[in-house]
Amino acid sequence: MPQDKRHHPDRRRFLRTGIAASALAASGISARAQDNPMPPELRQALEHEQLGAVLGNPSGDVTLTEFFDYNCPYCRASVADIHQLISEDPNLRVLLREWPVFGAASLYCARMSLASLRQERFWQFHAGLMNIEGEADDRSAHRVAEAVGLDMERLRKDMDDVVIARQIEHSWILAEKMGLSGTPTFIAGDFGAFGRQSLNELRAMIAKVRRNRS
Repeated sequence: MPQDKRHHPDRRRFLRTGIAASALAASGISARAQDNPMPPELRQALEHEQLGAVLGNPSGDVTLTEFFDYNCPYCRASVADIHQLISEDPNLRVLLREWPVFGAASLYCARMSLASLRQERFWQFHAGLMNIEGEADDRSAHRVAEAVGLDMERLRKDMDDVVIARQIEHSWILAEKMGLSGTPTFIAGDFGAFGRQSLNELRAMIAKVRRNRS
């Protein structure tokens, strides 16, 4: 089951300080994306700042953001749907935000996942780790990384880069400011949904954004 962020032991450490925290606090952003039109400052922070993996069309007319955790079963179930959406919709931009709410093992995997971007192996690593059985942790993440051909020495070095820590911190701050309940959370335009979403439900959310803009 998706886990509420409030039970995560590292939450306070991520939310205490940092560039992302200062910028968002200064803007006074607190609205929930699914309840009200999203303030421009929040949309900018959500869709364009401290980015992780951007998939699909980087200039697409709709951005679908997913907050996910590698140990979230519903996030794992959504991987095939995300791939299908990208395949069928040439104007869709997909942004995956690492939000490791399930603890230290998930945080380790999130760091390795972001590091894999630098070797242009993100999707291979992401899909591989999402498809394992059991817990995603340092051991399973290393097995997947080796299987998809990542340079392990470089990967370990990149995982410790402060830029990656800031990317994860930024996603925690965004989730806090929007009052998100857990993973997976999907946001497109001014619409959001928490929990397992079917492929058709995600299609409908994207279509709703386009209708509202026409």
